[in-house]
Amino acid sequence: MANTATRVRIAPSPTGEPHVGTAYIALFNYLFAKKHGGEFILRIEDTDATRSTPEFEQKVLDALKWCGLSWSEGPDIGGPYGPYRQSERKHLYGPYVEKIVENGHGFRCFCTPERLGEMRAAPRAAGKPPKYDGHCLGLKAEEVTERMAAGEPSVVRMKIPTEGTCKLLLKADGMPTYHMANVVDDHLMKITHVARGEEWLSSVPKHILIYQYLGLEPPVFMHLSLMRNADKSKLSKRKNPTSISYYGALGFLPEALMNFLGLFFIQIAEGEELQTIDQLVTNFDPENLNKAGAIFDLQKLDWLNGRWLQANISEMEFVSRVLA
Repeated sequence: MANTATRVRIAPSPTGEPHVGTAYIALFNYLFAKKHGGEFILRIEDTDATRSTPEFEQKVLDALKWCGLSWSEGPDIGGPYGPYRQSERKHLYGPYVEKIVENGHGFRCFCTPERLGEMRAAPRAAGKPPKYDGHCLGLKAEEVTERMAAGEPSVVRMKIPTEGTCKLLLKADGMPTYHMANVVDDHLMKITHVARGEEWLSSVPKHILIYQYLGLEPPVFMHLSLMRNADKSKLSKRKNPTSISYYGALGFLPEALMNFLGLFFIQIAEGEELQTIDQLVTNFDPENLNKAGAIFDLQKLDWLNGRWLQANISEMEFVSRVLA
């Protein structure tokens, strides 16, 4: 990366109750930005128009603010690289998609949903992952122009240099897929480091390929271990409540929750568990992260909450919070 100011982002999708995993990733990015004197940015990734709602977006904002996190740019406060909702950035993606097509790395696909459904049926029945069969890959430019001029719906697919595989970039409604929007937005917002959960590791080669096809320099990618239950299974609402609001409603202090999540990122001695956000920033060293993994231990969170109530919250402060 060129020597530029550090810019990181958290980019949640407003499709449900904000998850403690969102707070976990947001806190890492916040600590990283503060440690490097950089900027922490909030972007709303609402390309999924069928599931994204303004109500869930507001819940995301409220939950992250309740956690004590603040951002220098976002949908609620604006900034120099807005808008900060992907649904309002639709006009920005087309030129990048067209550049990929013009350079021979992408193509228009006119396959109907019915044809795609039939194409995917056989591999699924055989227990194999379905993949695009290249039906529109060889269409001549003249035919593509004619079909588009006639108003025939189409998507844009990216060629991937592995046999028979293509990646969707632009949907029929003109909205980009997550992968395309992610790359373009990170580029336009001058994001220098992308820190997210390890479940996105498989997306990195696709994202790097898009950067290469566009002739852009990618950010530095960092992937955090998933938060897991005590039995090492993935933390999910099927096993435990996972929404931030649930823990707030139970009476957990936001300081205690951030303290609990922050301990996943720092190395401390026994007896130093009680940490404010400022102390977490001081003790945060991205070159020397805690390698123990992120186990969501409710007993430890409960213990930390008790310590915060005893040591850091006055009686008057406690009463005012209870009555709020």
